[in-house]
Amino acid sequence: MQILTLETLCSEAEIFSVAESQHPEPVLYGVTDGKAIGTYLEQKFKLYLKQQYDFVQGNSASGIDFPGLLVDVKVTSIRQPQSSCPFKSARQKIFGLGYSLIIFVYDKTDNSTNKTATLKILHTIYVSAERTGDFQMTRGIRSIVENEGNQDDLIAFMLDRNLPVDEIEVANIASEILVNPPLQGFLTISNALQWRLQYGRVIERAGKEEGIMAVYKHNL
Repeated sequence: MQILTLETLCSEAEIFSVAESQHPEPVLYGVTDGKAIGTYLEQKFKLYLKQQYDFVQGNSASGIDFPGLLVDVKVTSIRQPQSSCPFKSARQKIFGLGYSLIIFVYDKTDNSTNKTATLKILHTIYVSAERTGDFQMTRGIRSIVENEGNQDDLIAFMLDRNLPVDEIEVANIASEILVNPPLQGFLTISNALQWRLQYGRVIERAGKEEGIMAVYKHNL
């Protein structure tokens, strides 16, 4: 068995995307629940990898699919490219989620003649951990820092944007930003009990920005 690396994970995700896009699946016929489709694709991808590679499987404690590589798999429909992820701390919106993402963006079509569904994978995108912050939040913070903003400016900005955080923590984050400003993030992260991640911008910019790799793109 080979050890799974980030490089092989991405190249296998590309091969898997091509194969899956042509696979008629009876189990998914008539299914509209995005979570069920996501679970199906994630499990199938892991089973596919397990045939050749050795890797640590994620569990609910680690919260991510490939804890050894610090990568989580997300599956989303092109019709509304978003998913949820666990909220750990408000810092994730600024400094990133703490792990990278591989995002499979699909378009599902049902074939009523043979009662199967096909998940055409339109995009498979790798987003490195440091690019998983919120686009507007990181852009605003970077702009304040570049324009000689101080701790008070940063605190005011974060509180204005309803960052879910208390005053002590927001002051800690502000001083950390001055020492170590975040990189520009490319997700849209909505506040909720769980973060809601939206991927429109990532799909748009895959392959055009550092840290956002177009692993696979379906030729329409």
